[in-house]
Amino acid sequence: MTPTQVDVLVIGAGPSGSVAAAYLHNQNIKVKVVEKNIFPRFVIGESLLPRCMEHFEETGLLDCLKQQDFEIKRGARFLRNGNAYSFDFAEKSTEGWNWTWQVPRADFDKTLTDELEKKGVDIEFNTEVIEVTFNEDGSSCTTVKTPEGTTETILAKFIIDSSGFGRVLPRLLDLDAPAQIPKHASIFTHVVDSKRPAGEEGTLITFDVVKDESWLWVIPFSNGITSLGYVGPTEDLEAFKGTPSERLQQMLALSSHYHDRFIDCEFIFEPIIIKNISKAVTQLYGKGFALTGNSAEFLDPVFSSGVTFATESGLLAAKLATRQLRGERINWQIEYADYIKNGVDVFATYVREWYTGNFQKIFFREQDNVQIKKQITSVLAGYVWDTSNPFVKKHHRIIKTLAKVVDIESDPHTS
Repeated sequence: MTPTQVDVLVIGAGPSGSVAAAYLHNQNIKVKVVEKNIFPRFVIGESLLPRCMEHFEETGLLDCLKQQDFEIKRGARFLRNGNAYSFDFAEKSTEGWNWTWQVPRADFDKTLTDELEKKGVDIEFNTEVIEVTFNEDGSSCTTVKTPEGTTETILAKFIIDSSGFGRVLPRLLDLDAPAQIPKHASIFTHVVDSKRPAGEEGTLITFDVVKDESWLWVIPFSNGITSLGYVGPTEDLEAFKGTPSERLQQMLALSSHYHDRFIDCEFIFEPIIIKNISKAVTQLYGKGFALTGNSAEFLDPVFSSGVTFATESGLLAAKLATRQLRGERINWQIEYADYIKNGVDVFATYVREWYTGNFQKIFFREQDNVQIKKQITSVLAGYVWDTSNPFVKKHHRIIKTLAKVVDIESDPHTS
């Protein structure tokens, strides 16, 4: 069979791959997308951040999403020991979108790929990458397994790996690295939210801190379904006994706020367990390829950063690949790796300081400083490249410093 020849091969049709493919197609770059799964398919990452709305808008994918009536997310709430901390994206210090969505990813991702196919983008589902070889000039030969069980060859000038947790190139090229976030696990499912309250309480995404480093996520969708998940240290999750359903029921019992609402709900599917969820790689690019989204880095679900990093990196990789294909010399280290790493490092600081307890001290202190809250809200909205924000520029030390101030305020005798 004659090999397929394209300018760019995109591996994976999730939000990162879809944004990348849309941009490339809009630039008249010959692009092909291969996706291992058949859509619609279940995947986590159901809470978005306002920053990613810019990516959908720029690539012409926003209107099709707006038509789906997804649950609008205007902020989020954190609970701990009866205390609540809520933030509103409209009250952030950085200019940009002030709302986004909570989405069943099966429907969300299918909407994106349907729109891409409508525009004429070549997408092959149920197609698995089994081998990739790169030539000295960066061009590549990719062998895929087709739905019929045969193999096909795709020749490409560049590859964008948006394969998510499939991590195709990190696996094939041995690029995995130790994660920078402590080892955590998650267990999650969907329920028919039959006891959902009316008004904001029934629609607001909430993170309920139930035990030390452990927390429960509650993500209501507009279709009456709610996503429930529990995240905590891997060894803590392993301490719960029984089937996945029995274990998640035990975890729900730890939430005084949500116990009555969900304890009798039937799980739509047997809860899924993922251990050691944080991922990292030794490099974000190489000659002829770039890694985007979860195929490169995944931090932690606590601040819902996954899809935003996926679309940020997918769009940027597509832009740089387009310029390179048109003859420009691209410094991938500075223009791609350093840029993406800067944003990841900011969020990683907030994730680490959440689990040390320092960020939680700031969240749950008795009195808010309005300007500080606006700046923190910008970070939590995904605007982690805005270096005019001190909570971005000084992220390595500002949380620790502010946590010490909170300790002094709560106990003036603290040294």
